[in-house]
Amino acid sequence: MVNKRRIISLLSIKGIICIVFVIAVGIALVVFTASVTVNPARQISTGAITASWDIYVNEVNQARYLPGGFSEPTLNTGDPSPYASKVVTDSNRVCAVKIELTSAVDSSKFSNFNITVRSSSGGAWSAETLYASASGATTKSYIDGLTPGDSGYIHQTTSTTKYYEMKVTYSYDKVDETDQLTVVFQYTPLPQDSFG
Repeated sequence: MVNKRRIISLLSIKGIICIVFVIAVGIALVVFTASVTVNPARQISTGAITASWDIYVNEVNQARYLPGGFSEPTLNTGDPSPYASKVVTDSNRVCAVKIELTSAVDSSKFSNFNITVRSSSGGAWSAETLYASASGATTKSYIDGLTPGDSGYIHQTTSTTKYYEMKVTYSYDKVDETDQLTVVFQYTPLPQDSFG
C-alpha cells in the first residue's frame, strides 16, 4: 500500500516536472511574425449610369447605345459620360465581366432586344467578343434581353485598360403602347488567374 502511494506520488511529481519543462521550452522558442497590409481594389468602374432613349412604335432592328442613344459617343477617356464601364487590369490578374439585365425586357412589346458590347482603348469603338462563361472559350453573338437570366462575358487580359459601351438592337413592333420602360444593365467583375 505504501509502495503504491509512493509510486503515484512520484509519478505525479514527474508529471508536474514534465509539464513545467514543456512550458519552459515553449517560452524559450523564438517566434517570427509577418505583417500584411491588404489593399482591396476594383478592376471596374462605371461611366454613364443613366440614359434616356426615345424609341418608336413599329421600329424594327434599330440600334441604341449606352451611353449615346441614337449614335455612338466619341470616347473621351477623361470623362466618364461617354462610356458605360472602364476595366483596368494589372500584371497579376485578368478580369471577366459578366453583363446582364437585372430583369428581362417585356417580350409582349419587343420581338428582339439583342445586346452586344463595343470596346476602345482610347480610339475608335470596335466589336468586343462575348463569351458564354467567365473562363471558357465558347463565344456567343449577343445577350438576349428577352430571355430571363441570359448573360454574356467579356474577357480582358492583363496590363490593359479598356472602355466599354453597350449596343442594343431592338424591334418594338408588337404593341401600340407608349408607356415608359426601364431597363437596367448590370456588370459583375470576376478577377481570375487566366481564361481557361
